[in-house]
Amino acid sequence: MARQDRAIKTRRVILESAAAVFDEHGFDRATIAEILSRAGVTKGALYFHFPSKEDLALAVLHEQVLDIAVRPQPIKLQEFVDAGQILAYRLRHDPIQRGAARLAIEPGANQLDRKQSMSAWTTFVEGLLNEARARGEVLESVNVRDTAELFVGAFAGIQMMSKAFTDQNDVSHRLLVFFEHTLPTIAVPAILAKLRLDPERGARLDAELRERAAEEAERAAALEADLQNAAP
Repeated sequence: MARQDRAIKTRRVILESAAAVFDEHGFDRATIAEILSRAGVTKGALYFHFPSKEDLALAVLHEQVLDIAVRPQPIKLQEFVDAGQILAYRLRHDPIQRGAARLAIEPGANQLDRKQSMSAWTTFVEGLLNEARARGEVLESVNVRDTAELFVGAFAGIQMMSKAFTDQNDVSHRLLVFFEHTLPTIAVPAILAKLRLDPERGARLDAELRERAAEEAERAAALEADLQNAAP
C-alpha cells in the first residue's frame, strides 16, 4: 500500500508541475525537460504515468473537473454559484486549474481534445441546474442545457479576460458581475433573494473542502494501519 501511495503522490506532483509549465508557457512551448525539473522526478517515472506531453495535457484537463466539488447547501442553486466561486479562487492559487484553463482556450495545440473537458464541465453544471429545477428553484422557462453551456462558455471568456488584465486576480469579481446579470433570468425570485454572491466565499469554501479532504485521508490511513496491524 505504501508503494501505491507513493505512486499516487508522484503522479500528482508530475501533474501539478506540468500544469504550472503549461500555464506559464502554453502547450507548444512547454518541454518535458522543464516539467521533469519542476517535478524532481526521473524521465522513467514521468513516462510510467504519462507516455507523452499530449497525455499529460489531457490529464491536466481531466483533473480540472475532478478537482471541483461543492458542499451540499439547502438551496441547490447556491451550489451552482459556489462551484463557480471555488473555481475562480483556484484559478488564482491552484496549478491544475491555472494550467487547464490555459490549455482549454489557447490557440494552437490542435491535437488536444478540448471538447471532453468542456463537455464534462457542462454536464456538471447541467446536473446542478436540473436538481435546482426539480426543487422549484429555477424558472420553468429556462433551458437548462443551454444555460449550462452559456455558463461554461462565459466563464472561459471571463477567465481569459482576467488573465490578460490582472493574471486572474479579479476573476472572482468578474464572475460576481456575471452572476448579478444572469441569475435574475434563471432563479425564482424568492430563491434569488437568498443566494449569497460574496466574491470571497470561494476562498472560505475551498479551505473547508481541503480540510475535509485531509480529515478523510487521515481516517483512511488510520483504518489501513488498523487493518495491517490486525492481519495475522
